[in-house]
Amino acid sequence: MSDNGQLKLPKSIMPIIILVIVVIIFLSKSTITIDSGEVGVLYKTFGGGVVTDEAPLGEGFHIVAPWNKVFVYNVRQQELFEREMSVLSSNGLEIKLDASVLYQPTAATVGFLHQTRGSDYLNSVIIPAIRSATRSVVGRYTPEQLYSTKRDAIQAEIFEETKKIIEPQYIQLNSVLVRDVTLPPTIKTAIERKLKQEQESLEYEFRLVTASKEAEKVRIEAQGKADANRILSASLNDKILRDKGIEATIKLAESPNSKVIVIGSGKGGLPIILGNQ
Repeated sequence: MSDNGQLKLPKSIMPIIILVIVVIIFLSKSTITIDSGEVGVLYKTFGGGVVTDEAPLGEGFHIVAPWNKVFVYNVRQQELFEREMSVLSSNGLEIKLDASVLYQPTAATVGFLHQTRGSDYLNSVIIPAIRSATRSVVGRYTPEQLYSTKRDAIQAEIFEETKKIIEPQYIQLNSVLVRDVTLPPTIKTAIERKLKQEQESLEYEFRLVTASKEAEKVRIEAQGKADANRILSASLNDKILRDKGIEATIKLAESPNSKVIVIGSGKGGLPIILGNQ
């Protein structure tokens, strides 16, 4: 302790304290923790810049040289929602289209993405790509096709064209979803009126076909009955009718009901049966 009462450290301890401070600073500058769903791109200041020939740093704790840098990228699936993109149909009408783009950086090649496009790849690659592909595809179709029959085909074509642009740039495209197509009010009203008329026409044609089939069915049944009667009439003769009459007479005579039978008084010599019940 010094004469003025202050504690004085031995000179031999000072280098140790300084070394400890330097080590703490070194470690604080040399460690990084990569969170879930992320990878780290290593940049070697004295070793050739961005490391692309090695796998990126994975999740967890890492120690790197303090003069190097690590750029962290989210490699989970992400969504871009493009609202009211203005595009032109095949006949030059302006269409508003909403679409969602599901994408993610390709983890194994994220070093090349950082080297060629950087962390702002959303604005420099994906947004221009989806807008360009949408304009190109929508320009092939009429407003009516966009509004009704071709929605799925348009969505698939936008996906394929966007994929051709962004996947060579180390970005994986998972899906493109066309959420809404907004037409000018007058065009939308005209299309809806036309679709309604087409639907009514189809319903009317269906009723005509149904009625025609029902009429044909009745005609066939009537023709069948007429043919059956004609065949039956042609096959009957006096002998068959007399035999049938005798059979009927025998059955009536055998019944328990009271009756009076007049023999030989009917047509063809058949008996007449008179009953009181």
